[in-house]
Amino acid sequence: MTSLATRNSFLNDFFRDTAPSFFIKPLHGDQLPDPDQIKINVSEGASNYTVTAEIPGVKKEDIHVLVEDDVVTLRADIKQEDQSASTEKVLRSERYFGTVSRSFRMAENIDESQSKAKYENGVLTLTLPKKAAVDTSKRLTIE
Repeated sequence: MTSLATRNSFLNDFFRDTAPSFFIKPLHGDQLPDPDQIKINVSEGASNYTVTAEIPGVKKEDIHVLVEDDVVTLRADIKQEDQSASTEKVLRSERYFGTVSRSFRMAENIDESQSKAKYENGVLTLTLPKKAAVDTSKRLTIE
């Protein structure tokens, strides 16, 4: 269902299995999810698709959904910052910024103007109406 090609190599598997704490995790904060770690569920109704995606810990202002014809792209900007009280002197501050995205193709074109998105408790729910089929064929007159 996904149109993204994933590349796995022997070295990626080796470093993930043997030394994940040093090579894989960032220096600060939680690890950014891989595109295939944004878990989605897609269901199809008679006139629309419903997509649910798990994107926990992200503000809804930092989530971007792009719909072009039959391709849906989800992107989330992840920001992690340490907060300190205003009375404290900051000696070191660590921040972690990153972006994760995932694209997938639907079976039919989507009506972008009628599409809706809702984000609640870390779950993004998209309602994507199918675009009405337009008959663009033209009968030719034979001369």
